[in-house]
Amino acid sequence: MHTITLIPGDGIGLEITKAVTDIFSAAQVPVQWEKQNAGQTTFDQSGELIPQALLDSLEKNRVALKGPITTPVGKGFRSINVSLRQKYDLYQNVRPSKSNAGIVTRYEDIDIVLFRENTEGLYSGLETWDERLGIADSTNRITVAGSRKICRAAFAYAAKHNRKKVTLAHKANIIKMAGTLMLNACKEAAAEFPQIQFEDKIIDNMCMQLVNKPEQFDVIVTTNLFGDILSDLCAGLVGGLGVVAGANIGDDMAIFEAVHGSAPDIAGQGKANPTALLRSALMMLHHLGEHGHADRLEAALDATLLQKEKCTGDLGGKASTSEFAQAVIDNLK
Repeated sequence: MHTITLIPGDGIGLEITKAVTDIFSAAQVPVQWEKQNAGQTTFDQSGELIPQALLDSLEKNRVALKGPITTPVGKGFRSINVSLRQKYDLYQNVRPSKSNAGIVTRYEDIDIVLFRENTEGLYSGLETWDERLGIADSTNRITVAGSRKICRAAFAYAAKHNRKKVTLAHKANIIKMAGTLMLNACKEAAAEFPQIQFEDKIIDNMCMQLVNKPEQFDVIVTTNLFGDILSDLCAGLVGGLGVVAGANIGDDMAIFEAVHGSAPDIAGQGKANPTALLRSALMMLHHLGEHGHADRLEAALDATLLQKEKCTGDLGGKASTSEFAQAVIDNLK
């Protein structure tokens, strides 16, 4: 039995986390949930954005499933998500984007896994403001250690999962020192995994290539800001943020999350699609070694996505969040 910290989040987070826990219960997945929360709802109730009880739970369980969180404006935090990633050195943001027969887009046969460095770059929070001159400076901090860790993680994943190629997206032609640092780190990792093909592409060309011929890519690795942009682009190739998983992984902790927003405009209306959080939960099960349960649930989800009348409105159906979850449960049988 695995004890998992469950962070429902805000807005639609409560509905989609209930859908996932209901599905897990019906499938008799060997997990027990330890519910803690953060964000706007928690702040309204307790005056804390990230309660100590949540941190204690994370440090005890080392694995969490997290719904979308709203960071209140003007409350001293740039982002609750960034704060958790940096506090626990969750340096790998892993975002798979894969075509699904039940979700029709203009692209086919997409199967890309993006590794985004999750703690450095322009998300380091190193900013200064010179009021006299009207100048704002943001420091793009890239370290040798951070670059080596994320590049090696991408190659190790490719080797473990029989992937053929790793592509580095960078801007070393202009951002010379930081870009070259990542390029050198990837070359070191490529030497350790000679069976994996390595290539690098300038970020602007990378975006064009992803739109024109995305099937050429396998595993992508890049820096924090570029990864933030490319991961959403890749999600768009396969149906959008509502259908893709996300994970923040460190050496001894992992937080799996739906990467879409909390959508307060539809909260409580039963319209939310739980697919992204469910897929993140399946990543979590693979992380825990529960591959059989993950594969069974994935098959049930795929079958449900083919039944349009059982899908939520964003997927072309008319089902509510709970009805979609029940359809996944029915397809377990």
